[in-house]
Amino acid sequence: MEYTKNNSHNNILGVESSCDDTSAAVLVNGKICSNVIASQKVHEEFGGVVPEWASRKHQQNILPTVKSALSKANLNLQDIDAIACTQGPGLMGSLLVGHTFVKGLSMSMEVPFVNINHLDAHVLAHFIDEEIPPLPFLCLLVSGGHTQIVLVKENYQMQILGKTMDDAAGEAFDKAGKMLGLSYPSGPQIDQLAKKGNPNAFKFNTPNVGGLDYSFSGMKTSILYFLQKEVKKNPNFIDENIYDLCSSIQRTIVSYLLFNLNRAIKETGVNSIGIAGGVAANSELRCSLKKLARNTGSEAYIPKFEYCTDNAAMIAFAGKIKLEQKQFGKLTDVCYTRK
Repeated sequence: MEYTKNNSHNNILGVESSCDDTSAAVLVNGKICSNVIASQKVHEEFGGVVPEWASRKHQQNILPTVKSALSKANLNLQDIDAIACTQGPGLMGSLLVGHTFVKGLSMSMEVPFVNINHLDAHVLAHFIDEEIPPLPFLCLLVSGGHTQIVLVKENYQMQILGKTMDDAAGEAFDKAGKMLGLSYPSGPQIDQLAKKGNPNAFKFNTPNVGGLDYSFSGMKTSILYFLQKEVKKNPNFIDENIYDLCSSIQRTIVSYLLFNLNRAIKETGVNSIGIAGGVAANSELRCSLKKLARNTGSEAYIPKFEYCTDNAAMIAFAGKIKLEQKQFGKLTDVCYTRK
């Protein structure tokens, strides 16, 4: 397919639909002019995202979300020079809605589209605004589905130094919250309740799986068995100790995450560090990263809250990089659920 528009790609539309948030953003001459997110509240009562409902909601939300993003950027659809969309990883049904929409839009408008790895985009969110980290850069990527330590090299080439062997940090937060009787998503609630508790009140296991990898399944089991034991002795144990429990669980997860990041700093010699992904919004993690930076002589970089959650601004920016490298998408490209 030959594209008839100019090759400057000044105005880029980004579309994100990897899970339950539908998002569209517009990047003009390298600057984000709009970043609209349509969230789905329907999943909260079920304690997690229902894939079929998520994909159906994306179908309802994607067109009005794109229209809103264009309006906020004071542009019309005809002004768009290229489109970037999430190819994966994520929920297959959700990805298909966004990916298929963008392919159709690309064909009808005769503009190029580029496929974006959702995890790479989270890391690249650090480079959207003015205060950007120098390369090489170490990024701790923490979300509901993934936990990785990523080394970003020149030309934004990425190398995964460590990753979770089973569950992710965000999932550990949510599952722990469910054990405590908190509603979904539990991560933000644990963060708030933890501020009133003692982080050293209770101890939980943090397995060492070797290298810079993580494992959170054992930690979740440790929390579960501890709660079952204590509730058996005192049925009101959780309610009476909710603040200390949240604080201790949060401290355990955050300390475990940064322990391996500290090792990565020593092994690579890279002193430019940051966090990305949904869990990067956690106040304890943000504060602890700054402390780690001070203790290791590093510089800490923390993205804006709006760039931590699933958003299309990071997709649009990642698209800009791919367009500059002429890595155009094809109509035969397929979505993927895991990396």
